[in-house]
Amino acid sequence: MINMRYVLCLTLLLSFSSSAASWRINYPRPMSENDKGSEYPLKLLALALDQTGVNYRLIASDRIMPQSKALKRLMDNREVNVVWSMTDEQREEVLLPVRIPIYKGLIGWRIFLIRKDMDSRFKYIQSLEHLLKLNPIQGSDWPDTRIMQANGFDVLTASDHDALFGMLVSAQGDFFPRSIVEIWDELENNNSRNNLEIENKLGVRYPAAMYYFVNKKSVPLANLIQTGLEMAIKNGKFDELFLQVHQPYIDASDLKNRTFYQLQNSYLPIKTPLHRKELWFENKQPIVNTEEPES
Repeated sequence: MINMRYVLCLTLLLSFSSSAASWRINYPRPMSENDKGSEYPLKLLALALDQTGVNYRLIASDRIMPQSKALKRLMDNREVNVVWSMTDEQREEVLLPVRIPIYKGLIGWRIFLIRKDMDSRFKYIQSLEHLLKLNPIQGSDWPDTRIMQANGFDVLTASDHDALFGMLVSAQGDFFPRSIVEIWDELENNNSRNNLEIENKLGVRYPAAMYYFVNKKSVPLANLIQTGLEMAIKNGKFDELFLQVHQPYIDASDLKNRTFYQLQNSYLPIKTPLHRKELWFENKQPIVNTEEPES
C-alpha cells in the first residue's frame, strides 16, 4: 500500500510544477474505431491525472498495435509510455506496474461466447468436470491462456483477436471466455454476431488484475499515476466512474442467476494487493458455485 505521507509530498511537488511542464503520455492506438476497449482505461487515466493537477496530453500512437507489440514497445521505451494489461509474474519482471486493478478484478469474471447451435450442449453442464470436456479459445500470448491450461482446460489459441472469433464460428473451439466488461461490446461490434450468443447460465472466475504498466525506468510516471488513482479512490471518484461505466454490464451479466466455477491463478504475483478490499469488486449475491478444480 502506498505511503500516504509520500502521496502528500508528491502532490505538493506536482502542484508547484504543474504549470511549468506538461506530461506527454502516449498509449497504444485502438485496433479500430469500433474498439471500445480503450475508452474506460483512458477515462480512468485522465481522472487520475486530473486529481494531481498536472498538465498532460494523452496521445494515441501513430500505428495500431496489438497488445503483444505494445508491451514490447513499452519495454523498449519506444512509441508508447503507458499500456494497460492483465498482470502476471513475467510482465511485472520486465515492466513497472501501478498496482491498482483498474477493473476491480472484473477482468477475471468470465462468461462465454458460444455458437447458437451449442446452446443445448451448455444446458447439460452441471460441474466443472463437465466444462473441462469442452475446448475454450484464447489468445496465444494472454495470461488467461496459461491460467485455463493450469486448471485442466485444453485451450485452442490464435494470435489475432479476429481470428479467435473465426475459430469459434467455424467450430474449431467450443466457447470463448470473455470478461463481463468486454463481452457485450465485443459481440455487438463483431461481424459474426448473428452466429454467436452469450451463454446465460455459466461462468468461470479467477483472481486477476489489469494494471497500467510503464517502462521500468519511468518511476516518476508510475508514481504520478498511482498518486492520482489513490486520490480518486479516497474521494470516491474512482468508484463513481467504475459504476457509471460498468454497472450496465454487471446487470446484463445477471450474476445472481449464474453458476461460476472458481479457478486458481498460480501466476498472480505475490505483490497483488488482495488485502485491500476497496480495490476489488464484491459480488453480493450468495448463489455462486465455488467448486475448486480437480488437481
